[in-house]
Amino acid sequence: MALPKLSLEDKRKALKKAQEVRSKRAKIRQNLKNGKTNILEVLENINDDVVAKMRVVYLLESLPRIGKVKTKKIMNDIGIDETRRIQGLGNRQRQALIERLGSN
Repeated sequence: MALPKLSLEDKRKALKKAQEVRSKRAKIRQNLKNGKTNILEVLENINDDVVAKMRVVYLLESLPRIGKVKTKKIMNDIGIDETRRIQGLGNRQRQALIERLGSN
């Protein structure tokens, strides 16, 4: 299936929307890193498209004192695929993340 031809105006709108999403995602990650929000608050916003489409890897790596190695271990222990997005988490996986990282 070929991609639809977009007019110049449609391309501008799409680029603007993509930039807004990236900015919102960056703000969420920064708030996590600074301790202004926690993983529980982020996971409660599952209906927000920006949150829902964020990769779990990026969410965990945004937490204080959690780097790539700890992120990989946590995801393996819980059984979360490294490409999983937040909207794709099961109830048990979400609960396991909250129990393990709820204080962050």
